[in-house]
Amino acid sequence: MQIEFFFLVISLFFIVNILVGKAGSRYCMPALLLFLGMGKLFGSDGLELVQFENIKYAHIVGTTALSAILFSGGLGTNISDIRPVIGSGIMLATPGVLLTAVGTGLILYLLTGHRQGVFLGVMGCLLLASTMSSTGSASVLSILRGKGLNLKHNLRPTLELESGSNDPMAYVLTTTFISLVLQGGSPDYGGAVLKLVVQLVVGVLSGFAMGKGMVWLVNKINIDNVAQYPIWVLTGVF
Repeated sequence: MQIEFFFLVISLFFIVNILVGKAGSRYCMPALLLFLGMGKLFGSDGLELVQFENIKYAHIVGTTALSAILFSGGLGTNISDIRPVIGSGIMLATPGVLLTAVGTGLILYLLTGHRQGVFLGVMGCLLLASTMSSTGSASVLSILRGKGLNLKHNLRPTLELESGSNDPMAYVLTTTFISLVLQGGSPDYGGAVLKLVVQLVVGVLSGFAMGKGMVWLVNKINIDNVAQYPIWVLTGVF
């Protein structure tokens, strides 16, 4: 594919998705479903304008998109709204995701463990469950903010906090179970648990420190061209 045609397709894709997302918010439809539909239309299942079959590139695009989605959700969340529910939100986003993954994985094992041709094993079922253990912040936030829903008992900020902070836990669980599956017959469970804890602790501390540092730098640095501030913030996100 020529680079000019690639940029043309990508730019048209973004324009159409923004317009579709605007229409979806008007009718209180999850924008994520509309975006997925547009992806199917442009991809190999539709018009075949974009062929995407490289696993490494898929990982790069997915990680980039996840960074932007998480930052967008955090940027649009008012800290004063989530402060009263931060305890329950974090519990849902961390132990809640873990329990969801384990429970769903065990149910999958009970349903498929003894069926010929679909045997995944315990680790395979836990891996499959981990990939779908978290709620999508893009879909949750689009529904909650699309029509300005007024939910009782601090339910809205709790859902916003949970949906915007549960993806890292699901991501770490997925990578952990992938490593256990690849280890084969004698997986190192203790090392996997230690790695899980270290990634969560280091991730929280480094994320908090870098977030505070980025805010301090943006407020302190004086850039003559104000158009460079969004670029500065975007580089800080990644």
